[in-house]
Amino acid sequence: MVFRKLPGVSASGMGLRLSQKFVFLLFLSGLVTLCFGALFFLPDSVRLKRIFLSKTETQPVTVGSGSENDAREHLKRPNKDQEHGPRAMTPAKGETSSSKLKSQSRKPPVSLEATEERLAGGKAQEDLTLPRSKTESSGSERATASDHGANSDTFSYQKFKRCLLKPPLGRDNGKPSDPKTNERREKVKEMMKFAWDNYKRYAWGKNELRPLTKNGHIGNMFGGLRGASIIDSLDTLYIMGMMEEYNDAKEWVKTSLDLNSNGEASLFEVNIRYVGGLLSAYYLTGEELFKSKALELGEKLLPAFNTPTGIPRGVINLGSGTSWSWGWASAGSSILAEFGTLHLEFVHLSELSNNPIYTEKVMNIRKLLNKIEKPHGLYPNFLSPVSGNWVQHHVSIGGLGDSFYEYLIKSFLMSDKTDDGAKKMYYGALEAIEANLVQKSPGGLTYMAEWRGGILDHKMGHLACFSGGMIGIGADDGEPEKRQHFLDLAAEITHTCHESYTRSATKLGPEGFRFDAGAEATATRLSDRYYILRPEVIESYMYMWRLTHDPKYREWGWEAVEALEQNCRVESGFSGIRDVYTVSVSHDNMQQSFFLSETLKYLYLLFSDDDLLPLEDWVFNTEAHPLPIVRKSCLQDEATQDKTVSE
Repeated sequence: MVFRKLPGVSASGMGLRLSQKFVFLLFLSGLVTLCFGALFFLPDSVRLKRIFLSKTETQPVTVGSGSENDAREHLKRPNKDQEHGPRAMTPAKGETSSSKLKSQSRKPPVSLEATEERLAGGKAQEDLTLPRSKTESSGSERATASDHGANSDTFSYQKFKRCLLKPPLGRDNGKPSDPKTNERREKVKEMMKFAWDNYKRYAWGKNELRPLTKNGHIGNMFGGLRGASIIDSLDTLYIMGMMEEYNDAKEWVKTSLDLNSNGEASLFEVNIRYVGGLLSAYYLTGEELFKSKALELGEKLLPAFNTPTGIPRGVINLGSGTSWSWGWASAGSSILAEFGTLHLEFVHLSELSNNPIYTEKVMNIRKLLNKIEKPHGLYPNFLSPVSGNWVQHHVSIGGLGDSFYEYLIKSFLMSDKTDDGAKKMYYGALEAIEANLVQKSPGGLTYMAEWRGGILDHKMGHLACFSGGMIGIGADDGEPEKRQHFLDLAAEITHTCHESYTRSATKLGPEGFRFDAGAEATATRLSDRYYILRPEVIESYMYMWRLTHDPKYREWGWEAVEALEQNCRVESGFSGIRDVYTVSVSHDNMQQSFFLSETLKYLYLLFSDDDLLPLEDWVFNTEAHPLPIVRKSCLQDEATQDKTVSE
């Protein structure tokens, strides 16, 4: 081999023997290999890995990312996901639906008070805005959750059951003594069986049924998860005593529910439908399968909170853990009804895993909301997850805002009325709503207007009709002198929503209705005339029946059953309709999963005795999945007794 002479090196110095050359090259290659390999033994560094990993393995965590097409799809769909945020964030809920244990002595449950104290002295959230590789994806969040679960005492299902005041299914599964009411209840059960059988026949394992074309629909709201209608139906089937169908659903969860997806999911929708549905199924049945799936999925949602403020972004890749805001959301903001509709499920995830991380995440949201200024005491719909400031002053009790308020009062109730922070926020918000949004029409109808920077928009959405039930269940815990006022307000709003049904040709309510230009509880725009099997009006009927036992609520519910049968029942399932004011209906070819989870469940409960899922023991998440009240003192007493017995 001929070596080129180097400056300052003698010729004799270049005359190396072959063996010396070999040793030198071997040493040199080993040194290079050692140095190069050592890089991967250093602490994780996004910058270093970015040098060596391919571009396809990194995804930036940026605010407002997401394809333009996805944003257009999301905007054009009239649904429970998009218009409302939590209740409205399923792309076009009308088009793409999307939208147990052996335990050791358990540690005392994590208290909200302790969590608040921890947060008060805690450090701010890190700003994770650099690209993150899939190998890092969820980072320490998932590791923390997994490690804690592995080393903790497990939740005792038997202890939980002993802390219930009444059996979940009542004395006789809630069967009413009145034959007429029982006949109506059986009709609702038949509707559920018809909807379920057709889903199973034509769309099994898909997210929803398209009844006109007799095929399944997947959609893009669940990040590659499947079987939304199955998960949403588990508790409905069980409550209705449809055990063969329930067992089929349970077997599908056991054999086919794959949580290792790598798609882009709505944090809100996955939480309320999948996590909520699995939690509810576990608490009703004690099946460990549902608990383990709920915890596994809950852990996958944690990286969405990796923002400078701890306010989660609305979209998360369940595989990589990267997250971003909806492309249509103002200035890359997060949606009030989405990040405000996590509390119930996350508290139960902490309860079941004995890991406070889930409760800490949602309590951090509450802490931030309490710090920032609220215009006139109101909570606008858009908040920046980066700055922690409001992005727009648009306030709505319907789409984009609704279930935030619902979860405040239900968090208080679910805590066995010990969560004073939630109580204070709820009644403060309700006072601001009454002062700024509650209006009376010339015809005497009470409604909730929307607020846009101080200007009222005299529109009320179908999604806002849940508020009759919400105000009703919160009436007893307000100021004593206001309790009857709140119950009256709940009844007035429920009456207005019923009017939106009776004033249509189909006796079903439109997506939105107005109170201006001579309109009273009617839709004035073609884009507001559709009905996609929504439950909110029937939900308020159910609560108002439980609270007052006024027979008109059951009569109104039966009117809805007849209208659904006449206008929405087709050969192979139930479908939404495009115009409630036309008797020759045009169907949208979508049997929404929330029709099985919410609409039919609330109707069944409306015609059942009050001891079927009694409100003394259960709260319903915004997808109508019942979750038990957490009686910490009882659970701690049970744990103490068990420890004493074991000693």
